[in-house]
Amino acid sequence: MTAAPAVAVEDIEVFADDLDLRKAAAVYSDHGCLVVRGLMKPYLAELERDIEATAAQSLALLDRAERVNEGWVTPDGTLLIPAPSHYSRDKQIMVLAVSYTTSAVFFRSAFDSKTVDIVEAVLGPNIEIFGSGQCLYKEPVGGHPKHLHQDAAYFEHRYEGPVGVLSYLVDTDLVNGALHVVPGSHTMGVLNHIDTFSHLGLDEQEWPWEKSLPVVGKAGDSIFFHVKTIHGSQENHSPKPRPVAIHRYRRADDYVVISATTAANRAEAEKHIAETRKSNQRGLMVRGFRAYEQEASTQDFAYSAKRA
Repeated sequence: MTAAPAVAVEDIEVFADDLDLRKAAAVYSDHGCLVVRGLMKPYLAELERDIEATAAQSLALLDRAERVNEGWVTPDGTLLIPAPSHYSRDKQIMVLAVSYTTSAVFFRSAFDSKTVDIVEAVLGPNIEIFGSGQCLYKEPVGGHPKHLHQDAAYFEHRYEGPVGVLSYLVDTDLVNGALHVVPGSHTMGVLNHIDTFSHLGLDEQEWPWEKSLPVVGKAGDSIFFHVKTIHGSQENHSPKPRPVAIHRYRRADDYVVISATTAANRAEAEKHIAETRKSNQRGLMVRGFRAYEQEASTQDFAYSAKRA
């Protein structure tokens, strides 16, 4: 019988209205995950407006979607994957085309002072945004699962890697696809991932859902997680969509050394770690200052070769 996590949600949660930064950073450090209740509440109405407008727009463009390795992409940038057999169409939304370049409120929420305060307490004073934001969107009545996985399988970093901040935009429970986390798994290194229905994931025989901790929450609750923390979410069986917004932050000197979406292209990327550079991976600064950095040093190459 698979043992359930020894950590309870109450052990990893704090509250935005009474935020203790030292406690929040300690919880994140110990468990690789942190729940902050009510953090994104000020942005909910505007985020919901932009997300639902984008979903309607993307579905209207569905007949123009182009095939890619990961599924299909609409002209506005939404990623779709195969739909359940009972759907009236053969494609369902997975990653909605909401980003810092399309939604002002999404961009503004990435600079939320309490959010960045927590990230600074974890990573230090000089922080940049990694990526353009992400909106994962589970459609109603069977919307896709995301198998347990580590984000480091998709984007392994040279140093600490990004802090992910996933925020519920609707009340989220075990029916509509609450996030599951495995507290403490950030200390395990990058585990072997395989190809699954929802791209890279861990083998379900080794990592069944029973090993994870579901985090039920209200709209506006946020979950911080380490790039190596195992997490995932099950299907949305409710009659309404379940969107989440994700911001990612990293040290200003950090950068990706492996980028992948399948087992095959990850294996190929592992061969080229020593060729990666920081210079073309700079994100917008959200806190602190970016000092001049010399192009990748011989020490970086030595480290990368050792990791490979």
